[in-house]
Amino acid sequence: MPKNRILPTAGPPRILAVAQLVGSLGDGAYYVTSALYFTQVVGLPASRVGLGLSLAWAVGSIAGVPLGRLADRRGPRGMSVLLALATSGAVASFLFIRSFWPFLLAAGCYASAQSGLAAARQALLAGLVTRAERTGVLAHLQATLNAGLAVGAGIGGVALYSGTRGAYLGVFALDAASFLVCALVLLRLPAAARVADAAADGRRFAVLRDRPYALVTLLNTVLLLRMPLLSLGIPLWITERTRAPAWLVSALFVLNTLGVAAFQVAAARGVTSLRTAVAAVRRSGLIMLVSCVVFALSAAGGIPVWAAAGVLVTGAALQVAGEMLHSAGSWQISFDLAPAARTGEYQGFFGTGVTVARTLGPVLLTALLVSWGIPGWLLLGALFAAAAYALGPAVRRAQRSRPRPGAEPHGDAHADVHANVNPDAKPDAAVTVRQADDATR
Repeated sequence: MPKNRILPTAGPPRILAVAQLVGSLGDGAYYVTSALYFTQVVGLPASRVGLGLSLAWAVGSIAGVPLGRLADRRGPRGMSVLLALATSGAVASFLFIRSFWPFLLAAGCYASAQSGLAAARQALLAGLVTRAERTGVLAHLQATLNAGLAVGAGIGGVALYSGTRGAYLGVFALDAASFLVCALVLLRLPAAARVADAAADGRRFAVLRDRPYALVTLLNTVLLLRMPLLSLGIPLWITERTRAPAWLVSALFVLNTLGVAAFQVAAARGVTSLRTAVAAVRRSGLIMLVSCVVFALSAAGGIPVWAAAGVLVTGAALQVAGEMLHSAGSWQISFDLAPAARTGEYQGFFGTGVTVARTLGPVLLTALLVSWGIPGWLLLGALFAAAAYALGPAVRRAQRSRPRPGAEPHGDAHADVHANVNPDAKPDAAVTVRQADDATR
């Protein structure tokens, strides 16, 4: 795969990347304008908007598992197309919302469709790309995502500068249209394999009983606190605790998105197995610890404004490095520990970590950074490092719970859950897979 490009080589990986790029363009504009639109244009209280979004994403996190399982059952391409269309419809409905309850309903539909779409696309990737190529392709997709978000955020900035109702509505129309185009792009993919009927294994939502995988997901959720750290924790820290200018918040966001777009592919190149994935996550935890220490130094007494700004940029650069290593390692881990027959279901569950981190992160980070200050940064860094190092034993425990190559499944509650997940194992003959007519219904 080419080393110095954002888009992967031609074929299914490039089509997936184009779909990701189109959707992220609209989302980038939506993310920077939606809160202000609902508070300043629609007139909803900020507290109700925050409550509504938290409830919506809580629903979305729950919906991700059954929608991912449905992608396994009905075919990931068709479900990806349907969920892209559902996302488009949910965003389009925002154009007509004038009160809280319709907003809550539309936001819940949007969050559920987005969570399901993420799981379905992961299952689609697993069905179209070889195991050895997955992490590399995901690195390209992440780089594409960040590039699209950066451009979309610029478009949203134009709408914010205008400040008119028409400009805000134009952003929502753009986001809705972007997911329509995304659905059309996904239709160009070949149909991927789907799992046989549920009666073949007799287990529903087996991931909810897979305790080793749940532990890995929990530890990964702690590491995902880096997401609200960028969007909320660092902006509050800069404005409340340092002498650095407020515009540096925007500069650090651009540094993060462009840094990931430029270097994520290279950062993921060495992650090819569970062993290298665990090592990458361990390094990311140490880097995040150092990053937190550097951020804490930006509030040291008597530090000049220019020095505080330089320290913050250094901390943000370290955060980008830690983020890229964590992303690459977590992708490999989430796929390699998931049964081949339940990729969508397992990816839907693993993806709930993003929602939980974004829901609980603001409360935790506000308490640690704004209330506690420098000690809070040090505690947060220690939390990142501890979770990263604990992930290694958790992954090894999950590995041991999977059967060895050639082993017959046991008759316990986890037998069907763990079938066919060893990275070197060949598909179990008991797992029937067939090619689907993955048309949209």
